[in-house]
Amino acid sequence: MTNSRALGLSIMLLFAMLWLPLGQYDFLLEHWMKIGTYGVPFLLLGAFSLRHQGDEGGVFQDFRFIGILMLIAYILHQFEEHWVDVLGNTYAFYTFNNNFILGNLGEPDSEVKPLTEAAIFVINTALVWLVGALAIYRSPRHLFPLISMASIIFVNALVHILAAIAQFQYNPGLLTSVVIFVPIYLWFVKYLTTRFTKSKKQLIGGIIWAVLAHVIMVGGLLMANWFHIIPEFVYFIALGVWSLLPLAIFAKSPLQEVV
Repeated sequence: MTNSRALGLSIMLLFAMLWLPLGQYDFLLEHWMKIGTYGVPFLLLGAFSLRHQGDEGGVFQDFRFIGILMLIAYILHQFEEHWVDVLGNTYAFYTFNNNFILGNLGEPDSEVKPLTEAAIFVINTALVWLVGALAIYRSPRHLFPLISMASIIFVNALVHILAAIAQFQYNPGLLTSVVIFVPIYLWFVKYLTTRFTKSKKQLIGGIIWAVLAHVIMVGGLLMANWFHIIPEFVYFIALGVWSLLPLAIFAKSPLQEVV
């Protein structure tokens, strides 16, 4: 079995263990972000073991290494959002964003919480962990999943920063957005455009994909849990499909290295 096929099967097994009803669901809804945090040292070990192989793999090693670092960066962001934020609050994203959503809906005292713990779990494991895993898996033969991962990092950072400016207050995830997300995206764009010609089209495509991911994330959430137009599981399927979409985009148009 080739390394690429083994990695693909490992990704399938990982997400089967996350999403299939094997009796672990209630535990994961509460503790998924802790599992991600505890996985960071192992991801670092994998990243630097890959890097230690030197120039033998050339660009193959470089972009898989970057993919792992991006996934680690997002897990650190999830720590601030969902475990302990800068103010010492735990699971602050759930409370903060439900208050924000309900306030904008004109129902600040509603007992209905549009953003459920299940929605948070699926959003973060699909649009982040799955996309990150696909980015690592497909690099460098097909870089659009990695560009998509970088793009959702950047667009998410902008959402946090613009929300903080508009409300003139801290929101869970703001610190890592400023300190980690914006620098890593700008560095990635510089690195990508230096290594490859005609990468602008894919970078723009990545931003469009990430913006629409946020539209689906928020719009689908309201359709499922506030207006009750669709069941929540349909919303989860839509998130999963959108997370897989980068596999099909630009798959037959690989970037050309600068000679």
